Amino acid sequence: MNRDNFKRIPKHIGIIPDGNRRWAVDHNMDKKDGYFYGINPGFQLYEIMLEYGIKEATFYGFTHDNTKRPPNQKKAFTNACVRAVNNLANRDANLLIIGNNKSSVFPSELMKYANNRIKFGKGLININFLVNYDWKWDINNGYTKQNSKDTFIDNIASSDISRIDLIIRWGGRRRLSGFLPVQSVYSDIYVIDDYWPDFKKDHFIEALKWYQTTDVTLGG
Repeated sequence: MNRDNFKRIPKHIGIIPDGNRRWAVDHNMDKKDGYFYGINPGFQLYEIMLEYGIKEATFYGFTHDNTKRPPNQKKAFTNACVRAVNNLANRDANLLIIGNNKSSVFPSELMKYANNRIKFGKGLININFLVNYDWKWDINNGYTKQNSKDTFIDNIASSDISRIDLIIRWGGRRRLSGFLPVQSVYSDIYVIDDYWPDFKKDHFIEALKWYQTTDVTLGG
């Protein structure tokens, strides 16, 4: 199905690419190896989103809680994030990395992109990447910087990220795992049981089909 088959196209899609470790175990690999195989699906999805006119997408890289995992896994998912950003630098996107870059676990290679949108190529789509992201850190920023002229929402760390219309989660888990709690407040959530490294275009198409059946009342 092409873009013309859909009456509603979400402006902003959130991506939770879960199941990398479980996929690796199912393929007789070490858990850490799954992260490498999660890089290419992200770029497949990037090309599909350009095809369907998606204006903004937010990818979960890793959370601060994820850094509690064994050192070899932490190194693997950090390297995967760095590799993904380096690859994206050769594409057409406006990259914004949101995460606590004052923490020692934030990858130094990505420091120049932290909390500042950078244009790559033609900048055809806004790509937000959550790296060492923590929802409490995000929200607390709104309290510490709030003043009489700004609202709380204006000052959260992720304030440059727009409200999310549709969240797609791979790996079968039915939870947000702290994914941008402010922007996801009215998001529709579509869960795919397949693991992220098994990504295929049909996953995206089925999510868009399902999205046609939802309403947009925003509580009204």
